[in-house]
Amino acid sequence: MSDLRFLENLLDGALMEWVPLESVAELKRGRSITKKKVTPGTIPVIAGGRSPAYFHGESNRDGQTIVVAGSGAYAGFVTWWDQPIFVSDAFSVKPFSGVLPRYCFHWLQSLQGQLHELKSGGGIPHVYPRDVAPFKIPIPCPEDPQKSLAIQAEIVRILDAFTKLTAELTAELKLRKKQYNHYRNQLLSHPSGNMAEKPLGYVGKVRMCKRVMKNQTSTSGDIPFFKIGTFGKEPNAFIPRELFEEYKAKYSYPRVGEVLISASGTIGRSVIFNGEEAYFQDSNIVWLENDESKVLNKYLFYFYQIAKWHVSDGGVIKRLYNDNIKKTVIAVPYPDDPEKSLEEQARIVAILDKFDTLTTSLREGLPREIKLRQQQYEYYRDLLLSFPKAEEVA
Repeated sequence: MSDLRFLENLLDGALMEWVPLESVAELKRGRSITKKKVTPGTIPVIAGGRSPAYFHGESNRDGQTIVVAGSGAYAGFVTWWDQPIFVSDAFSVKPFSGVLPRYCFHWLQSLQGQLHELKSGGGIPHVYPRDVAPFKIPIPCPEDPQKSLAIQAEIVRILDAFTKLTAELTAELKLRKKQYNHYRNQLLSHPSGNMAEKPLGYVGKVRMCKRVMKNQTSTSGDIPFFKIGTFGKEPNAFIPRELFEEYKAKYSYPRVGEVLISASGTIGRSVIFNGEEAYFQDSNIVWLENDESKVLNKYLFYFYQIAKWHVSDGGVIKRLYNDNIKKTVIAVPYPDDPEKSLEEQARIVAILDKFDTLTTSLREGLPREIKLRQQQYEYYRDLLLSFPKAEEVA
């Protein structure tokens, strides 16, 4: 069935009217409350974020509430609450009797991008009820309230099925991440009869790239140059190929599979070097020179996620110095039997790889499935709410 036919069957000849939101719903600002004035309780306080700012002992809205964040980076973000809440730096949208709350919620969700662009004012961005009130919401069959609510209910049923599935998958992902963390910690940080603690210096020497001066970089060029701020992200600096080839030939450079570590900023963040041409900021991004005769690189990668780094914080910026890296303790299975040790490490890595794929992969894991379900929801939401306006019909 074509999309157009699907809509025609749903409407069954019903007329459609687009009306300002303020004519079919109450838009009501919340009441600001600071953390100091919050009383003990379990009522979520909804302000400018995507989740509760804190919890309070009283509510100012009942369940089935649509909330639009009123300030901050997420101003304009739409959420739905099935429980009593306290609306603070935000405002609620409560439809009148002719519009189902969930129908209004899905419609506002379809405008999420536009609402986010409404942010105004200097300093902290704000979105106010007056900004949203003029938006026109489609009301099917307005002359027949009973039929209108029936059509709205069918649209809600279809869209809620997608949001429910996405919520179930998200809950499953959260559970799998918890399970993954448990097994990773058990497998990598609990020396037993076959495990022994060794300093990382046992694995290999700490290495880093040759220092690159600021005047040697540019905003475009041949070879990406990763600084601590762009490590693991997109580069914003580049160096000439001639410099890259010279430094790569003369000085330390990571081998494919070796694990790069951030030594400042987010301490211990790690990236497996895939061999793509790139250069890395000295002292801030380092790695262990590892021939994998004692410890597998992938085993190191997983260990870095739970490593108890000895960070030096005497200066303004916390740093991870080479000596501290070498002294950091890692649990190595069967260290006196290299062959058996590597075999056991490979077994542990295989287990963690499965969890990692399930919890992080956008190609085959749960994140991919969640993304697909979200795209499916957005497709049908836009389809079901794309009723033609009167002028388009004419």
